[in-house]
Amino acid sequence: MNLIVNADRNWGIGFKNSLLVRIPNDMKFFRQHTLGKIVVCGRHTLLSFPGQRPLPDRTTVVLSRNPDYKVKNAYMAKSVDEVLALSIENGWKSEDIYVIGGEMVYKSFLPYCDRAYVTRTDMAYEADAYFPDLEKDPDWELTFESDEETYYDIVYHYTTWERRH
Repeated sequence: MNLIVNADRNWGIGFKNSLLVRIPNDMKFFRQHTLGKIVVCGRHTLLSFPGQRPLPDRTTVVLSRNPDYKVKNAYMAKSVDEVLALSIENGWKSEDIYVIGGEMVYKSFLPYCDRAYVTRTDMAYEADAYFPDLEKDPDWELTFESDEETYYDIVYHYTTWERRH
């Protein structure tokens, strides 16, 4: 499985259920990686999408502990185990699954993922949601870092992290 996220220099990823920053090329990067794939997100992340609906041209799995919460055109799961069972039932390949947030979903799925695509923004924003600090995690290593890119005054890099085996 994969994780995909934009994190600031302190690994902040969100504030009041919104992204910290919207960079058009990063949104394009996200779209290129997830189009036609399976995306796994929490209810709050889904509610932050346009129209509060699943993203088009992706299979969406929404995690929610509320058994009454339903989303049209999405699979529902109450736990990581249920997502893993859905994956087996539907014959989804692990490499086609992208965990897309939020904080608790990332933390819950990190042990099951082998690759993380992290756009690192060289700013420190006010944040109330964080991605695990892969720089301090001995199970993960940085395997790719793009050249510096800018969007107005925002400097960022695309990075790829892989689980050490």
